[in-house]
Amino acid sequence: MTTQQVWAQYADDLKRFIFSKIKDEAVADDILQDSFIKIHTKLHTLKDLNKLKSWIFSIARNSVLDYFKATNKTFEYANFEAETFIEEDVHTEKDCLRGILQNLPKKYRDPIFLSDIKGLKQADVAKQLHQNITTTKSQIQRARKLIAKGFIDCCGYRLNNDGKLVGEIQEKEDCKVCG
Repeated sequence: MTTQQVWAQYADDLKRFIFSKIKDEAVADDILQDSFIKIHTKLHTLKDLNKLKSWIFSIARNSVLDYFKATNKTFEYANFEAETFIEEDVHTEKDCLRGILQNLPKKYRDPIFLSDIKGLKQADVAKQLHQNITTTKSQIQRARKLIAKGFIDCCGYRLNNDGKLVGEIQEKEDCKVCG
């Protein structure tokens, strides 16, 4: 199925869905366009066309949530969740990160956890782990590279020209860490 066919079949329904949450037609149009850009770039990854409708509505739902986060606007979260059909076992980046971190060797997992998750300064991490600062810095950098590689290998992300991970999460059954 092409993006044009998806547009022809679902654009009006998606627009109504988005507008029911946003209540601003111009913003709803922007979110619809953003959603279809995401749909267009990832449509080739959808393996089961029976999941198309739920997949595109999930993309639209996430785009609406992103809008609310970006604008710091509030909304009735309970009603929002109740009105949308969400699969119980949704696969997220958190699932992949959890698996990637669990698979890191302990010598990398401990320093990255203390530094990037607990927020300790690298010098404090080195003291806590009873090692020199150079070793700690090296382990943290190596752990970050392994985490990025995990997202690339696991979820099909890629590094952009700025060295940042870009892409969208794959379905759980296609994920090499979670699936």
